[in-house]
Amino acid sequence: MALTGRAGLLAALSAVAVLFAPRPGLAVAGFAMLIAALIVIDLLLAGSVRALRLGRDGERLVRLGRSTEIGLIVENPGSRRVRGVLRDAWPPSAGARPRQVRFAVPSGERRRLITTLTPTRRGDREAVTVTVRSLGPLGLAGRQGAHRVPWSVRVLPPFLSRRHLPSRLARLQELEGNHPALVRGQGTEFDSLREYVVGDDVRSIDWRATARRADVVVRTWRPERDRRVLIVLDTGRTSAGRVGVAPIPLAGEPSTGHGKSDGRQAGQDGPSAADLAGRPEAGWPRLDWSMDAALLLAALASRAGDRVDFLAYDRKVRASLSGASRTELLSSLVNVMAPIEAELVESDASGMVSAVLARAGRRCLVVLLTDLNPAALEEGLLPVLPQLSSRHLVLLAAVADPRVAAMASGRGTAERVYDAAAAERLRGERRRITALLRGHGVEVVDALPEDIAPALADTYLALKAAGRL
Repeated sequence: MALTGRAGLLAALSAVAVLFAPRPGLAVAGFAMLIAALIVIDLLLAGSVRALRLGRDGERLVRLGRSTEIGLIVENPGSRRVRGVLRDAWPPSAGARPRQVRFAVPSGERRRLITTLTPTRRGDREAVTVTVRSLGPLGLAGRQGAHRVPWSVRVLPPFLSRRHLPSRLARLQELEGNHPALVRGQGTEFDSLREYVVGDDVRSIDWRATARRADVVVRTWRPERDRRVLIVLDTGRTSAGRVGVAPIPLAGEPSTGHGKSDGRQAGQDGPSAADLAGRPEAGWPRLDWSMDAALLLAALASRAGDRVDFLAYDRKVRASLSGASRTELLSSLVNVMAPIEAELVESDASGMVSAVLARAGRRCLVVLLTDLNPAALEEGLLPVLPQLSSRHLVLLAAVADPRVAAMASGRGTAERVYDAAAAERLRGERRRITALLRGHGVEVVDALPEDIAPALADTYLALKAAGRL
């Protein structure tokens, strides 16, 4: 049983009336009995909560930063009309609105109530409980009960770097020969023959064709198709750090649409980086920035005809994807990435390398999305890196913290000078570890959060152009 505000108001009015009654004791008893009788009658006339049948419909997938509607079907098989208040509870990060709604379902009928979800985090969001309070005709009391109505919505990565895809695809078309831009290099596919000119690699001379002609003839090449790209996402503790500013609105914050400095149209995907600057709590984890870069690379590589596989690892395999077709790759990849969370453990570099070698039998491009943390790399990855770089082309991509650059330029007070010295030391350590990695034949991309996705795509195209894939 649940009492409403009307019952409290009635009790308060009764107390006031008692003060002016000639016989207060008798008045108190009379009013108490009257209120109790009204509450009991109201409770008996309230519709049954337990008899209600509840179900759901709606979307199962939604991109982070977008909204979706989930329908709650309330069916009343009882003999009395059920009216009252309903609360559909979801986790706070699901952004469910409204928090509660008034409803009325006549006997033998059903109603569909709408809950709008605007999630603020990736992953699976599960409905908790539906609490129903059925009120009597007087609105003094009611019956209350909870129902479990299971439903889950998977919140997918937003793939905000998609806006960089058209320009990179145009460069890819030039690279593939839709425009006259042939390249030469080891490990590429034969394209055509032409006359030798000074500066050509003598290893590209076609001696059989030369013997049939009066001039020396060389082969020209184009980037090889159907190569394999294995994207490895480090989900260890270093991927949990928040950097940059959130590229989508936070909970309860509408899109402002101010500014176009990041290339978006006003109001398209929430506020720009400038709108959220200066708010450290608005940062995205490194893991999410890495996912966004991986999605752009996967989309570009699949259009280039390469086969893209995916592996998420820290101390064990958290997720994997292999063998997806070109048309299904992106949808499968965002679905696999969605529930991945950073684990607060040190990544096992030896296990990661073993997992990569077990999945990549032939030579391929291994793209490792991790952090340029000197201690973690020197103790973990560098000792086992030769096992990987000797068999595959390795590309390491890391998200830099823009706050470090801001601290490095600080002057004016002793505290800011100390911060600047610490930032410069950190930047020097990142340069040193980058040099060590390149000494092992590893390509390194170290870019700010907003630049990591296009920088990684550009490096991939540069490797294609150089014939190294």
